[in-house]
Amino acid sequence: MTKNMKIVIICLVLAALIAVVPLLFIHDSEFGGADGAAEEAIAAIDPDYEAWADPLIEPPGGETESLLFCLQAALGGGVFGFGMGYLICRKKYSKKEQE
Repeated sequence: MTKNMKIVIICLVLAALIAVVPLLFIHDSEFGGADGAAEEAIAAIDPDYEAWADPLIEPPGGETESLLFCLQAALGGGVFGFGMGYLICRKKYSKKEQE
């Protein structure tokens, strides 16, 4: 394993810790999102409605849900950007090799 690979692995572990550790300390945060509004609207229409499924993981607060959503969006954007950059550079460098 090269030195650069070790640095990358350490940075990834630190990034994961930075994202996960605050979740352990945030309790009872106040944030109302679309899920809460949808639940209230359904309860107003049909008070006897029962949900089909329950969440697998129940975050400690609403702000934690917001953080997880932002992390998901950032990860998706990073993967998309990496993929587009890879495709563009692959095309660019394959043209140079053919010349």
